[in-house]
Order: sequence, then structure tokens, then C-alpha cells
Amino acid sequence: MGPDSYGAVVSLPSQLSRGGRAMAGAAVHRAWRFAADVGAVGPDDARGRRFAAMGPGSYIAFPPGPVFGERFVRIGCATLIGPYVSLAVGMSPDEPLQVPGGIVVSIGDRCEIGRGSAIVARCSVEIGDDVTTAPNVYITDHNHSYQDLDVPIARQWPDAEPVRIGSGSWLGTGVVVLPGADIGHHVAVAAGSVVRGAFPDHCVIAGTPARVVRRHIPGRGWVPPLRRPVENPMGWAPTSAPAPSSAAPAPI
Repeated sequence: MGPDSYGAVVSLPSQLSRGGRAMAGAAVHRAWRFAADVGAVGPDDARGRRFAAMGPGSYIAFPPGPVFGERFVRIGCATLIGPYVSLAVGMSPDEPLQVPGGIVVSIGDRCEIGRGSAIVARCSVEIGDDVTTAPNVYITDHNHSYQDLDVPIARQWPDAEPVRIGSGSWLGTGVVVLPGADIGHHVAVAAGSVVRGAFPDHCVIAGTPARVVRRHIPGRGWVPPLRRPVENPMGWAPTSAPAPSSAAPAPI
């Protein structure tokens, strides 16, 4: 079929009438919503059962990113993993990992992993309960070594250290969590920060490399003081268990 005949069969959007384009657009959006609902992975789905555990009310939104090594991944209850999120255990799907405890990636209850994020592990990544990440957060427990000057860095065996992100923490857009990071409970990580090393509970960290810029001290409160305390007059609270259809839009 030549270009002329192809053009006779398929009309460009600009060639459709206003009503025809509206109808076609509505059909596309209905099909996408249907795909998002049906394509979301829950604990009772065949793909959900590949994981070491996936608790009730948890979903992986459609479309997913690269996912492999599910048998080493444990996901808690009411956790939402946004679209295009990569969950990878091992250097490749067929790497013969030796995992004494059976779990490499553990994601707690009521977590939200933002769209386009990546969790790439081969040692241990532990994410506590009620942890939220904004989009495009990268978390890894390993990196390539570079000490051998005769071997390209990408071909050298990785060096791994466990990673922990404490419960109740928030990671802003573009945060990178590197091997050996130990983030405490209720920690806010500023957008674009690169995190390595240990950080205490109840603090704010920012920068490249990240450092503590604000901390809550018993008896003194936040030091330095908050610029503008935020009130919640409406008593708003997020829902604890997202429905399957809510997984696809994933506003996080």
C-alpha cells in the first residue's frame, strides 16, 4: 500500500471534522481508562501473585515500568505504585541471586511511589510504612565499582550496601537515594537531593550531597523554626486504600 492509498484510509486529526475528532478523542480516552483499570496489577491478579507478597488494597498502576525479580519483592497493604515505575531486583531478570532472607525489596503499608520512579536493588531496600515519593525518584542499593583501570566501569561488579527509608517520610521530585543511605522516621527530603549516609528521625534534608537543614528537637520544636506553620482546618486526610480504578491516574 503506497502513501497515496494509505492517506485515503487513515485521516490525520487535522483532517477530521470537529465532531469527528471529538468522537474519536472520547473513544481513545475511554479505551485508555479501560486499559488503566484492567491493566492495574493487584494482589489477586496473576502478575500480583508473582511477588513474594502483595497486601490487600495495593496496586501497581498501568502502564508499569520494567519489573523483574518479583519473587524478592514484598509490598504491604493499601500501597499504590504509580505508572512507569521500575521495580527491579538483580542486574538482569535471570541473575542467580543468593538471598538468605528471601526478600530484597520491602515496601510497607499505605505507601505511594510516584510515577516514573525506580527502585533497583540486589542487596536490600527497606521502605517503611506511610512513605510517599514524588515522581521520578531513584532508589538503589548498588553501584558499579571503578577501581580496575583496565575494565570499563559498566562491566565491573557492583558494590552494594543496604538502604532504609523510615516510616512516614516524604521524598520530593527527583531525589536520588544511593547505596548505604539510612533515612530516619518522618524525614522530608527536598526535591533534587542526592542522599547517602545516615540521617536522624524528624528532620528535613536537602542538597547534593544531602545534609540536615532543619530538625525537630524535643522541648524546642523545629530548629530553625518553620517559616509558616500549616493548618488543616478542613480535617483532610488521604484515603487509606485506593480503589483499582484510582491507580492509573496516580497524581503522585
